[in-house]
Amino acid sequence: MRHARGYGGRTGSCFRLWGADAVKLVIQNLRQATQTGRKKLSRRILHFRMRGQPEADILREERKLRGIEQHDKLRKADIVFVSFGKSGRTWLRMMVSHLFRVKYGLPDNAILGFDNFHNLNRSVPKTFFTHDNYIKDYTGDFETKSPFYDKPVVLLARDPRDVAVSQFFQWKFRIKPTKVAINNYPPRGSDISLFDFVMGDNGGSMRAVTDYLNLWAKEADQVERFHLLRYEDLRAQPRDQLRKLLDFIAVEANEAQVNAAVDYSSYENMKSMETKQQFRLAGGRMMPRDKDNPDSYKVRRAKVGGYRDYFSDEEVAAIDARLAETLDSLFRYE
Repeated sequence: MRHARGYGGRTGSCFRLWGADAVKLVIQNLRQATQTGRKKLSRRILHFRMRGQPEADILREERKLRGIEQHDKLRKADIVFVSFGKSGRTWLRMMVSHLFRVKYGLPDNAILGFDNFHNLNRSVPKTFFTHDNYIKDYTGDFETKSPFYDKPVVLLARDPRDVAVSQFFQWKFRIKPTKVAINNYPPRGSDISLFDFVMGDNGGSMRAVTDYLNLWAKEADQVERFHLLRYEDLRAQPRDQLRKLLDFIAVEANEAQVNAAVDYSSYENMKSMETKQQFRLAGGRMMPRDKDNPDSYKVRRAKVGGYRDYFSDEEVAAIDARLAETLDSLFRYE
């Protein structure tokens, strides 16, 4: 049973409040599972209706369907966190989740979703975490970020070289089969080297990451409220960067709450929690695909500049040169 701290000192009412919140959270998890089930069913119906048609047409329609779902959440969101996959989003989500849990006395081990924390306490903003994969397929606008213009947007950026390497292991060991073709990854089991994957033209390559970041760099001034959060800065100065983030999203927190959030989301603790499957009720987000394979874990290495460990000096030089030629200077990854 969770301790009764933070509820005003009356132990009986504290436990009743915690119990009521826990029940609410279970109900919301069930509701979220129902919504997820409906989404999966709608996609299966789409595939059934379009059976026999070219795969490219089916994928285009599925991307549009996913775009509708994302666009609906975007319009309802109070805060939007945007990032390319494997840029540290789960780490940031865990950090912010724990801060809200400590600040508002919410149940342990709950992970911030779109509105699950908001429904427990209206002070928590409706928070949309998105990789911004599909909205453009719904709107037809591939050149701007206009759907985001009127939202407070936090762009979590990470060095594209590290992202592309992490994407390779995601593709090789973790990615769901349904996400391979729809996101332009090489077919599973393809005989492709890490260097060719990183330097190639696929959904997880360095080119895909730089194109993604460059468009956001071009559009940043159009967004009414925009905050760039670099993964590397968050690693180097987690407390300072979290404080700046909280200032941006207008959430007050004291030093103890910030410290608790940073300590809880440390690499060592997150690795331990994933190993113990502590968040198994939150789906597969924090579950290793193979306990015996460290590269199949969601929390893998979290190393800044770790891409260099996988390549020869000549390959590193080629990767660095490509990045210097293509990435906007806003991100400071020269």
